[in-house]
Amino acid sequence: MSIFSKIMDAISWKGTRPTQTGQTPKTAPASAPTAAPVQNAPIPTAAPATPAKIVDVEANLTEMAQGKNLNWRTSIVDLMKLLDIDSSLSNRKELAQELGYTGALDGSAEMNIWLHKATMRKLAENGGKVPAEMID
Repeated sequence: MSIFSKIMDAISWKGTRPTQTGQTPKTAPASAPTAAPVQNAPIPTAAPATPAKIVDVEANLTEMAQGKNLNWRTSIVDLMKLLDIDSSLSNRKELAQELGYTGALDGSAEMNIWLHKATMRKLAENGGKVPAEMID
């Protein structure tokens, strides 16, 4: 599993997973139609696409960070610690390569700042609601 996938999983995309029993919530059965079907009614060509659920990344992380002294809003190391992911230089190098970093993989402040912003951008691309100041 990629480091970025671990980050997404740890943030949990809570509303997009099945219930704890492994089943999706049940809905009430549809009632039987009362009128006869209309002849020559147009046949839909495809079912409408269900929009992906938006995950509030900031709210999830804020909730997870309660009682912890971590600067996850700007620090990739603290973000990874919050998510219980190894924040070692080797893991940050791997994440940098996954996200397309082209600078020196030396753990510099430049690399770490880029990593945090790139991670937040990628979360936003994958349906995460991320404040603009964490992406820019």
